Parts: sequence; structure tokens; C-alpha cells
Amino acid sequence: MTRKINLPPKKERHKLFGSVEPGVKLKPTEKDKMPDLQNTKKDFLFTIDAVGISNVKHPIIIHSSLLPKQQTTIANFKMTSKISHDSKGTNMSRFTEQLEQYRQNGGFQLTLTNLYDFTKELAERLKQQDASIEVSFPWFYERKGPSSELVGLNHAEATISVSYEQGIGFTSTASLKCAVTTLCPCSKEISEYSAHNQRGFVTMNIEFTNDYHEEIDWKAALLEAAETNASAMIHPVLKRTDEKVVTETAYENPRFVEDMVRLVAADLYEMDFVQAFSVECRNEESIHLHDAIANLSYRKEV
Repeated sequence: MTRKINLPPKKERHKLFGSVEPGVKLKPTEKDKMPDLQNTKKDFLFTIDAVGISNVKHPIIIHSSLLPKQQTTIANFKMTSKISHDSKGTNMSRFTEQLEQYRQNGGFQLTLTNLYDFTKELAERLKQQDASIEVSFPWFYERKGPSSELVGLNHAEATISVSYEQGIGFTSTASLKCAVTTLCPCSKEISEYSAHNQRGFVTMNIEFTNDYHEEIDWKAALLEAAETNASAMIHPVLKRTDEKVVTETAYENPRFVEDMVRLVAADLYEMDFVQAFSVECRNEESIHLHDAIANLSYRKEV
């Protein structure tokens, strides 16, 4: 049998569960009369390399040389600056104020030019000599089946970072992580027929040259470096005729992880807008319990 409940008024219910009447408020409510602990000036022993906010979810607008040409996605932001030993802290709200200002001005357009403006303005807003921003986001691109030409969306994990320091200027880096197919050369060599293959993940980190122009889509360039050197590409939509092409292509292009990082590095070496780079390939092995990994890094002479 269901018990009938006699509900008291909502305010009384709140009291029942612990709410109390507001106490006497004596502290100031006007901003200019409130103490500002973060702006306290004293010797706090150490300079802090980076302080700010991270894991901030925010919509951004991405431009791409691959379809879809423009897309809106949710990015993860990290924003920081240094503070000297004689400052107690930073003003956290100014980071999100800056982000909201850009959102209201037509949306956050993720271009390197915008990020340069953003970091310089952020340093000025914080009254600091420097500022840094890191934006991580999923980037989507259309991929056709090699035979059927049926279209689906693939995606890669992208990150772009900009640091600004007064009197020095800007430093900009980017990374892209995408999935590929790799077929084991050793398996192919020793077996009477067939060869095991696996899904591999290629992560490329680059440092831009100072003369990089955004007419070049760095995302598409890095994606091409990874996919064209793999045994085969990953496809979102595959019919039987497509599977035949992909399977045979992988068999014709066997790759160790060592092969992958060297071949991708060669493509990055040829890119004029890349000053330095690192490449990692990680294979989720299909007949081993472990993953196979390889990585290398290189800086071009100036």
C-alpha cells in the first residue's frame, strides 16, 4: 500500500534538509571595495612558468581544404601565462572573458592569425609579458570508398598551440593523430599465404616556420603524409568491392612501425612550412597482446 505524503511548503522542505536563513552580511559587495588577493604584491619565492585554466569546452569554427570546407565542433582549450615571484596569482576570469569576447564577435574562428591576436590580447588583458593557448579538437573529413565511391566521414584528433612573449614574438606548433592500416612485412614474408594487419595510429607534431601561410591547410598536409605512407587508408564506408581494393592495397604495401615513422618523416622534411617535427606510430597488434611503437624527431637547420 502506498503511503500518503503530506508535503510541507517548499521553504519548509528546504529547512527539513538543512537549509538555514541567510546570516548577517558585513563584507562589501562593490567590486572596487573588495580585497583582491590575486593582485597582492610580495615576495612569493618562485616564478610560476604557467598558470591558467584547462579542460575548457567551447565551440569553434574550423576551415578545411577537404570537405566539409567549414565545420563547427567542440574544442578543448588550455590557456596560461607566467607570473613572477612578486605576484600572488592570476585573474582566472580574464581567460574566459577573452574567450567569450571572441565568441560574441562572430564565433571563434580557428585560424593561426586569430590565435596570434588572441594570445597577444590575452597577455595584455592579464597585464603579463606572455600568454599561451592550446586548442584540441576533432577534425572531420570526407572519405570515399576506393571502388564504390560511397562517402562517409572520417576524423582525426588535432591540436594547435600558440605562445606569445613580449619582445620575442610568437611560437606556433600543431599536432595531428590519425588512424591507418598497416600490414606486417615479416608476416607476409614467412607465410605461405595471407599476412596479419592491424590498425595503426600515427601522431605528428610540427613546429611552424615563421613564414607559414594559411593558404596551406596543415591538417590536410599531415593527414596525407600519414595515409599515403601506410599500407592502406581507413574508410568509414566499405562495400565488398572496396574491401577487395583495400585488402590488396595493404598486401602490396607492407609496413613496420619503423617504416612508417621514417616514411612520414620524409614527407614532413619536404614541407617548407615545417621547421621541426616528431612522428610516432603505434600499432594495435592483431596477433600479439602488446602494441608496437616507434618514434623519431628532427629539427631542420635554419
